[in-house]
Amino acid sequence: MTDQLTGPDSETREKEVGRPRLRKEDARLVAGQTTWTDNISVPGMLHLAILRSPMAHARIDRVDVAPALERPGVVAAFSGRDLADGLGSLPCAWPVTEDIVLPDHPPIAVDEVRHAGDPVAVVAARDRYAAADALEAVEVDYTPLEPVLDLEAALAEGAPLVHADKGTNRCYVWPLATGEDWESVRSRADVVLKRRFTHQRLIPNAMEPRAVVATPIASSGEYTLYSSTQIPHIVRVMMAVVTGIPEHKLRVIAPDVGGGFGSKLQVYGEEALALALARKLGRPVKWTESRSEGYLATHHGRGQIQDIEIAATRQGRLLGLKVDLLADMGAYLMIVTPGVPLLGAFMYPAIYKMDAYSFTCTGVFTTRTPTDAYRGAGRPEATFAIERMMDELAAELEMDPLELRRLNWIGHDEFPYTSVAGLTYDSGNYEAATDKALALFGYDGLRAEQQERAARGDPVRLGIGVSTYTEMCGLAPSRILRDLRYAAGGWEAASIRMLPTGKVEVITGTSPHGQGHVTCWSQIAADVLGVPFDDVEVRHGDTLTAPQGMDTYGSRSLVVGGAAVHMAAQKVVEKARKVAAHLLEASENDLEFTDGVFSVKGSPEAKRTIQEVAFETFSSHDLPDGMEPTINAEHIVDPENFSYPHGTHLCAVEVDTETGQTRIRSYVCVDDVGRAVNPLIVEGQVHGGVAQGIAQALYEEAVYDEDGNLVSGTMADYPVPSAVDLPEFTTGRTETPATSNPLGAKGVGEAGTIASTPAVVNAIVDALRPLGVTEVTMPCTPERVWRAIREAEARQAREPGEPRGEEAA
Repeated sequence: MTDQLTGPDSETREKEVGRPRLRKEDARLVAGQTTWTDNISVPGMLHLAILRSPMAHARIDRVDVAPALERPGVVAAFSGRDLADGLGSLPCAWPVTEDIVLPDHPPIAVDEVRHAGDPVAVVAARDRYAAADALEAVEVDYTPLEPVLDLEAALAEGAPLVHADKGTNRCYVWPLATGEDWESVRSRADVVLKRRFTHQRLIPNAMEPRAVVATPIASSGEYTLYSSTQIPHIVRVMMAVVTGIPEHKLRVIAPDVGGGFGSKLQVYGEEALALALARKLGRPVKWTESRSEGYLATHHGRGQIQDIEIAATRQGRLLGLKVDLLADMGAYLMIVTPGVPLLGAFMYPAIYKMDAYSFTCTGVFTTRTPTDAYRGAGRPEATFAIERMMDELAAELEMDPLELRRLNWIGHDEFPYTSVAGLTYDSGNYEAATDKALALFGYDGLRAEQQERAARGDPVRLGIGVSTYTEMCGLAPSRILRDLRYAAGGWEAASIRMLPTGKVEVITGTSPHGQGHVTCWSQIAADVLGVPFDDVEVRHGDTLTAPQGMDTYGSRSLVVGGAAVHMAAQKVVEKARKVAAHLLEASENDLEFTDGVFSVKGSPEAKRTIQEVAFETFSSHDLPDGMEPTINAEHIVDPENFSYPHGTHLCAVEVDTETGQTRIRSYVCVDDVGRAVNPLIVEGQVHGGVAQGIAQALYEEAVYDEDGNLVSGTMADYPVPSAVDLPEFTTGRTETPATSNPLGAKGVGEAGTIASTPAVVNAIVDALRPLGVTEVTMPCTPERVWRAIREAEARQAREPGEPRGEEAA
């Protein structure tokens, strides 16, 4: 039944929050009537091109840019040494331990390159083609150094060092032990399983490549930096630190941004280089990456090796979990590189009850592109590990995977519940989400078909994969970030301007890159203020227009930024109430506010709309004594807790055992994201997230050769799935509102990615387990699936009657 807002003498109005509105920002985006960073053209603007190292690890002996200056159209060219005095090290905002190794990270290499793609020289020319052509003329002499590629070998004594001055490739060791002692719990378990899982590196593929424009105003020493970034406010602070430009002289604008997925949650060297050259040359400069350049220079995601142990009773009750994690940092620590694996540290226990939990993460430097946040950031890896282990345990105990999960998950009547990892889940109903997913999926029928096909020896095997997940998002309470040694807080800001004509401007500190903030924030403000949806305009992404903000990442925009909009709008209503009471000659306590109208209790004909109050405030002819002539308001939210969306994803695959080809036949997901402000946007976020999770399971991988060269450096070599490669998704929702924010929302941007990868891989292993296959390394390409089958056949031929390899205590 649709919620309604009604007001005196007004027609019933549908409530905005919960309404599946089309996104109001899409019309101009689709029509191209907007501004992307690469669209920006400023008089006198120069174009930058960056020469990047073709080697993974080498000493720079000589850089001669003089020949490039002779090329047509070239205005300037610089080596790293030429620019070193004006640029500091790029920042790492998350030094996760007191003794973490923090190497210098120059925006442009000076003495040594540490990954293929490390910048070594920059050329400025009158057009981008002249700049790119001139790179060929720059002369660089290198002395090759041994690359560091294998995480375990990198930690061995005598291994070549990525940063020789640090004396180690070990970045940090971060332990977490909660609940009972792991060894004690392990010793009393009936069953202990140990598995190793590898998460390949992933390369972000946002629709819009990165781009930067830096414009100087020489007379005042001011600079405007346009960047296709998720974090304009953080970029402003960090660029002030890196370049020495005073923060109050630096304005950062994120215009419309075409996707990010975490890849634009970064402070990049190209932003610093653009500012440095704009300052040095006194002219605007622009840099736009090519797609292949982005594969080298934009940070990568994932890159982990997980050694997992799970302990249980013979009846299937979980006793404990142990995680030993090696995390690939790449060559340098970017803005949150060390902290990404630790975001997952608290989520390995997931929705399950257990007595002991032990986690250790070791960060490792390698001579590869740095890693950092990628959609889900640590949570997908954790969910993959626990959901794969639950399937492995179910197989060992000869239980149905769902039966095992039901036996161990937190009951809906147990919330709020503090997990063994120390997080307090405020609300949830795993039973309801699972029951709805099963009904949509036809689980029992598919299991029956699976048995029938196996019995008749069908070479195309049917597999069923389960993933029941939760995640921590809405990053994050500032006090928790303090305890985790993160440099900033997790608050968010919003302000509401009531214009004299009754229209509304919402100013948000979050910065959208495709999520639909303009639409959702308009819905939130319209409901609280009681004004029409189309009367609300949302401003964002400019540190001058929106001076306060902590930006967009970690599914925080709605649950923190949207909550700030909600609270700021409520402040507007309360300020307007004072004016309305004065105009109506009534007590504030006697006023009702419904559907944008203040009316006097018992005298509904005595009323003022909030738009009328806005104009009266503007004119200020008749205001309460001592009141400022404004009902504008702002609010800053510092969340009291994370939010915890959850759900159940089910996947059915058909695996051709003769070719290794895998086809997703059916995919069902039922997610609980709390209260949905716009169900249509929720649906889109789930679809996009599931697509990215499937991509990790089946398609995508950053591949390096033995010399450290990226051999999957183009879209021809790095298979991003298209619509034809993906199945139809059947989606559903359940709703248990969050208690940690006034909207009851939980966040949705990462949920699909977190849940989908283990659902797909579990389905593949389920199809092949009768053949002796217990693991297929991601991505599960036809070749890898085929080889896993053949290796299992060879193993069974060598060792007939041997168990599958589970370690049973």
